Amino acid sequence: MSKTVLVPIADGVEEIETVSVIDVLRRAGAEVTVAATGDDLQVKASRGVNLVADQHIRDCANRTYDLIAIPGGMPGAENLRDSPELTSLLKKQKEEQRYHAAICAAPAVVFQSHGLISGKATCHPNFTEQLSNQEEVNSRVVVDGMCITSRGPGTALEFALKLVEILYDQEKMEEVAAPMLARL
Repeated sequence: MSKTVLVPIADGVEEIETVSVIDVLRRAGAEVTVAATGDDLQVKASRGVNLVADQHIRDCANRTYDLIAIPGGMPGAENLRDSPELTSLLKKQKEEQRYHAAICAAPAVVFQSHGLISGKATCHPNFTEQLSNQEEVNSRVVVDGMCITSRGPGTALEFALKLVEILYDQEKMEEVAAPMLARL
């Protein structure tokens, strides 16, 4: 059974985090929708790489997703935080007890700002002081109920594989990781 995933993007998102999540989840067979929160489908990521979305976030409002995964990067996380459409989707996701994930600056800038973290989380070291719970801030990937968080570009592949394991199972995660030569 295919899982549905939304990956929103905005100017300034971190390339490695964005593409790793999209790529790994698609390798697992997930139906991944990349949605731009701005007016253009093409966004300029934090290191100047151009990314092209499948559709606008406003076109995602009436869909339900198994997972919404937020990339970090600055000012990308701020641009994602400031999207009313994305905020509504994320709040609905949490209320319906569906998975929501964020990496790098996004756990603090997006999730903490909108009250989407109710327990343990991690994020990029430059933003950990913004998290209300400091218990797991040094962990590479933290799963707390339906909320999954991670630290940054260096943990992006591990984060993406954890999302596969959560959406499917460990066997699927290992199946995706093996040909990528990823360490588990």
